[in-house]
Amino acid sequence: MTKITRFSTALRPHVTTKIEQLGYADIVIGIPTYYSSGSIVHVIKTVVKGIELYYPHLKAVIMVSDGGSTDDTRDLARTVDPKSYNVESIITIYRGIPGKGSGLRAVFEVAAFLKARAVAVFDSDLLSITPEWVRNFLEPVFHGYDYVAPYYKRYKLDGTITNTIAYNLTRALYGQRIRQPIGGDFGLSPVLVKHYLDQDVWTTDIAKFGIDIWMTTSAVVGGFRVCQAKLGAKLHNHKDPSSDLGPMFRQVVGTTFQLMDQYHDYWVKIRGSVEVPTLGEFAGQRAEAFDIDQTHLIEYFKVGRNNFGGVWENIIEERDFKTIQELAGTGKSEQFLMPIDAWVRIVYRYANAFHRTPRQRFKVLDTLTPLYYGRVGSLVNELRDKTQKESEEHFEHNALVFETMKDYLVELWEGKEG
Repeated sequence: MTKITRFSTALRPHVTTKIEQLGYADIVIGIPTYYSSGSIVHVIKTVVKGIELYYPHLKAVIMVSDGGSTDDTRDLARTVDPKSYNVESIITIYRGIPGKGSGLRAVFEVAAFLKARAVAVFDSDLLSITPEWVRNFLEPVFHGYDYVAPYYKRYKLDGTITNTIAYNLTRALYGQRIRQPIGGDFGLSPVLVKHYLDQDVWTTDIAKFGIDIWMTTSAVVGGFRVCQAKLGAKLHNHKDPSSDLGPMFRQVVGTTFQLMDQYHDYWVKIRGSVEVPTLGEFAGQRAEAFDIDQTHLIEYFKVGRNNFGGVWENIIEERDFKTIQELAGTGKSEQFLMPIDAWVRIVYRYANAFHRTPRQRFKVLDTLTPLYYGRVGSLVNELRDKTQKESEEHFEHNALVFETMKDYLVELWEGKEG
């Protein structure tokens, strides 16, 4: 059995020494990295430019918090000289469980020690970041917001985990319409940073993955002031959901379902949802269209039916299982359509199954992945002839269905299902 070392800090001694020398900072920008040699220089240079353009009078620290990359990520990061009296950089390997969560913990510790007035974090593989992103995340914090979520301009078939489940559940469970709850880039107040550090999660899976949805949910449940920052397209190493988003789905949905246990007393009382303020101006590139391998998605779904049909039959409603069986027999891809009400019931029943089988919960969750692939395969057809605006209206309608069917989830959770 692997023993997990509980570190009292994610910071290595040389980082502690440096921040003691620095004493304070107005701004801390964190960039968690892992094998990011192809993009890290661009991200750091853009952040530096953003600070110089919008906050030249403030003292800033840029922290690259690396997970032990064996490529040139850290060496390349060190080649970027801010050439500014007010901008310092820290390049380090964090301590703790490998994962983005531990990387962010190190950033949060630096920000807390330096008593930063505003914090922002950016993914290290961003190709579309602009200097305006720095301003759009930090400015709301300087004006009293605690949590600034990203609001990207995305192509209609991008962000499938967000559009099929993460946005829908965040909105239905917690009552706030945070459009990109797992976006990866955020602005944070010092009060919220301290709140995160005080949570006993840094030796759990949160330290590995699922950190983004945990941060969003914790901010909402904690009563912090939340807003969204307008950005351009988020372009990075593109992932076709038909190829390798299965593990990410497991991480995001698994964390979401675990948080439902933790925050049951909060979300069970919520009905309806409210708009979240969206601030700033869109900055950056437009989202470009791309293709999704729909055939692969549907085939994965059909293989899942063969492997997990018995599990599905035990978890989901008889009428929805019948729909799934019919979908598996669909010969033409363009006729493959999964009704939204069936998908909502499936997600809610899986949340309940996850809740009721603590020892087998991730084995149960793995059987949901092919159904997710099927839902994405259906979305390809649903959105085929829709404009970007029409597609966004479609997603909003789907989210509203999750909202209006919430009593179904509550009855399942409380064992009152007829």
